Amino acid sequence: MRVKYWKGRMKNVQVVTISLLFPFVLLAQWWPNVRLTNDPAISRTSYNNARCVASSGSYVHVVWWDWPYGLGIHYNRSTDNGGTWETDTIPTNTVVSGFPSIAVSGGNVHLVWQDERDGNDEIYYNRSFDNGISWETDMRLTNNIAASCYPSIAVCGSNLHVVWYDGRDGNYEIYYKRSTDNGANWSEDIRLTNNSGYSYCPSIAVSGSNVHVIWYDNRDGNYEIYYKRSTDNGANWSEDIRFTVDTAGSWNPSIAVCGLNVHVVWRDDRDGIRGEIYYKNSLDNGISWSLDTRLTNNPTESQYPSMSVSGSNVHLVWCNYYDGNYEIQYKHSFDNGTIWSADTMLTNDTAWAWCPSVAVSGSCVHIVWMDSYNGNNGNEEIYYKRNPTGNYCIEENKSPISAQLFILKIFPNPVKSLTVIRYSLPTEGKISLQLFDISGRLVKALVNQEKNTGNYSLIWNGTDENNRKVGEGVYFCILKTNGKCLKQKILMIK
Repeated sequence: MRVKYWKGRMKNVQVVTISLLFPFVLLAQWWPNVRLTNDPAISRTSYNNARCVASSGSYVHVVWWDWPYGLGIHYNRSTDNGGTWETDTIPTNTVVSGFPSIAVSGGNVHLVWQDERDGNDEIYYNRSFDNGISWETDMRLTNNIAASCYPSIAVCGSNLHVVWYDGRDGNYEIYYKRSTDNGANWSEDIRLTNNSGYSYCPSIAVSGSNVHVIWYDNRDGNYEIYYKRSTDNGANWSEDIRFTVDTAGSWNPSIAVCGLNVHVVWRDDRDGIRGEIYYKNSLDNGISWSLDTRLTNNPTESQYPSMSVSGSNVHLVWCNYYDGNYEIQYKHSFDNGTIWSADTMLTNDTAWAWCPSVAVSGSCVHIVWMDSYNGNNGNEEIYYKRNPTGNYCIEENKSPISAQLFILKIFPNPVKSLTVIRYSLPTEGKISLQLFDISGRLVKALVNQEKNTGNYSLIWNGTDENNRKVGEGVYFCILKTNGKCLKQKILMIK
């Protein structure tokens, strides 16, 4: 089927050396919203367990479904990092399909959804090996007399991993299956949970042979977040780990992974408010976990978080009930979830903006959601937004350049008034040395010129571009040259 889509001496010196290798990026702001659909049906993105946007290189892939339930799974793509979009198509046009999830590896695009063509809800799969130009024949992944719902898919190379919840055993449990040959053949269904409660809405992430699954269930009386992992590509699984322990409900988790760093967000009602976004992480492949961190503090409901991670950058979107309707919010962390930016409101209109998904490729951050903005005559349509360079300094999967060759040093750090920034360049070229605040706003451009190979230093006096003293807080110094980037955190104190 054809588918249309960064010299001297001082007291109290502290030296911090960075030797991570990053690709060259520039920082920018969010671009305007792009409306992707325009049809009489209600167009819907799936809940956060399933990602409705995936990206690889300059290709961005988006899926959604039309309501009433069953008007087909729709797909669109951009070949230029979201700059322009093609005409949406229907990879599967059965009249009883919905809740799609998409994943991509190189030019291979993989799609799962739930489908009622066989009399009850089953999980179906399709794939494209040419970046979404053409699609193969639908493949049915489940076959039982009960409903199989809300699938989530993850891919690493030719290994595909799918989870969903399933009612075949009298109550809803989490099931899993995998393919090790790019979706040509699939394992038998593997039941991941076994308890008397209902288990719902799993989210899956993979890095190498490590597969991570998160979901919520009510085995302990109220809904809590649970986790389990496999370290052998899904062949064997750990015991369930309960993440949340409180008397309120915890719902709708989303999971993302990069290397051994695993990140989880969810909606939680523990604060007496109907929904805040909470977060925790593991930096050792899911062996140990941080304490819960509350990321939102709103008087109204926050829910449906979705997360994507690249290197030490963690990107989060969710919807927040603001000023009488839901709006899409965003925040990010440069440092694997230790420090987070302030919230950024991505939408602001008189209608509901709902169920966002986020993906990252290179320096670009992509977000999709459904929105009933009145310019749509109240009809829910699919919208897209991007920050072309919002993914700052991503670690590459290559051997880092030696610290003796490419170095960024800042001392003293923490900084009260003055600090010396030193850097060493292994080759000549144009360099950029800039300071940013935690929200990604440019504070000061220190160097932007051609430099020869050698060692350099300069003094920063704690001022911004307008020579005003900056406030206390965390700042980032970013050195970029010849396609490489170093990033160092600076703490300004009084």
